[in-house]
Amino acid sequence: MDLEKLQQKLIAAAKLSPPSDRVPYAFEKRIMARLTAPLYVDEWSLCGRWLWRAVAPCMSVMAALGVWVLATMHPEPESQNLEQAIENTLLSSDDVAGE
Repeated sequence: MDLEKLQQKLIAAAKLSPPSDRVPYAFEKRIMARLTAPLYVDEWSLCGRWLWRAVAPCMSVMAALGVWVLATMHPEPESQNLEQAIENTLLSSDDVAGE
């Protein structure tokens, strides 16, 4: 639809209807002033909105990396008990000192 025709039809319809007593004085002026006023942007809410939008991608990357780490971990061979590890360390140090 042509915007110029639509605007003319709306203006003609508005001129045909009489003003109502229920409309406050200078209502149209207040509305037009509000439309032309600069838009107030709250930086904190904008930042918060972007952070909430970033939650899903960050969680999916974290889950993918977690699965990758778990899949690439190699199980260690059965480790010795602590007593055996200490004994081996002491004996190896004796071998080095004895040479």
